[in-house]
Amino acid sequence: MPNHTPAAQLARLLTGQLQGATHLDLRHCGLTELPPQVLSLADTLEVLDVSGNTLHTLPDGLAQCRRLHTLFASGNRFTMLPAVLGRLPALDTLGFKANQIAEVPAAALAPTLRWLILTDNRIGELPATLADCHRMQKLMLAGNRLARLPAGIGRLQRLELLRLAANRFARRQDALPDELLALPRLAWLAHAGNPFSAARELSAAAERSPARRIPWGQLSLQEMLGEGASGQIHAAQWQPGAGTAARPVAVKLFKGEVTSDGLPQCEMAATLAAGDHPALVGVHGVLADHPQHRQGLVLPRLAAHWAPLAGPPSMRSCSRDVYAPGLRLPADQADRIGQAAASAMAHLHERGLMHGDLYAHNLLVDGQGGALLSDFGAASFLPEDDPACAEALRALDRRALDILLDELAAHAGGGHLPTHGAFASNTGRQLR
Repeated sequence: MPNHTPAAQLARLLTGQLQGATHLDLRHCGLTELPPQVLSLADTLEVLDVSGNTLHTLPDGLAQCRRLHTLFASGNRFTMLPAVLGRLPALDTLGFKANQIAEVPAAALAPTLRWLILTDNRIGELPATLADCHRMQKLMLAGNRLARLPAGIGRLQRLELLRLAANRFARRQDALPDELLALPRLAWLAHAGNPFSAARELSAAAERSPARRIPWGQLSLQEMLGEGASGQIHAAQWQPGAGTAARPVAVKLFKGEVTSDGLPQCEMAATLAAGDHPALVGVHGVLADHPQHRQGLVLPRLAAHWAPLAGPPSMRSCSRDVYAPGLRLPADQADRIGQAAASAMAHLHERGLMHGDLYAHNLLVDGQGGALLSDFGAASFLPEDDPACAEALRALDRRALDILLDELAAHAGGGHLPTHGAFASNTGRQLR
């Protein structure tokens, strides 16, 4: 059986055995510079992944790769986004997460970009050429030092998902200008962890966290149940006190200080602020006294038959979830799932929150029509002092719900899902 590990690919590349290759995986290969042999694939290379190395520059000759549409270089040592990237004629997806990038030259942004990931860097300003990326659909900017968005952001008419959390936006108008909120396709937005919203987030955390601190010593961790971008979820037993029976729970341990959606403390504050609702997974409390000071949440443990309705977006689908091939839902189950999602969203809006990530992959279903909304990693508090902005943000969640309802209808075995109006009548005030 051929060896397809990154190390094996590198060895074959260096000995000229990869001529005609379209995909090249060189992750964690100890590279300090891009091997010149990569340029020998200029006529065929489509996907290049050099994440997890110590690269800080890319050669100008990379522009010869006329078919290269996907490039990942996360976890390297770039301090500037290489200008050569803007000369790649087919570049569609670009990921430079967790570098040390402080500067994004105007020439570095290819106008063909559809998906740009610059999470967890040191970027203080973005060039106006960002607005020339008319195909931009997904823009990940959490964990930087942005204080304003570039002029013309309203020209990104195809933008659907945007992450602005954990930056340095001091005013709501700098992070959420009217032209941004008016974008016709924007449906998934995260903006927590910025100075303009910090007071509300801290207030919510201070109000709810002290009474819900669960010491690490009361928990016995068991097998891992799942893993996402922000953390790992383990099965556990929780024994609240001496002489009390242990109860099964799930413990979410956050991986680091910045996730693709924002900050763990913002997710914890939003999860607590969401409170209880029949269509939410819920929460027991916040983890305290972890020996390695890891942050975490203690959640109800669901039975094994609960599972996500769909998988998260793929490279190909970009901003759309991936459903199991051939999935057909009985019409009544699709109806109940849609109503649960609408009801949960309405509850969050009434609690002063937007979910920001209302997707099928964040809906857990039981196979009988039951559904629970989970994952508050992209949740943000609605501005209390700006009703127009708050309503515009709620409208984004509603647009995400519309997309979910369309997907449910496409996978329903028969009949029709209720319209938005029907959901509104069934669940009260949630969609008004």
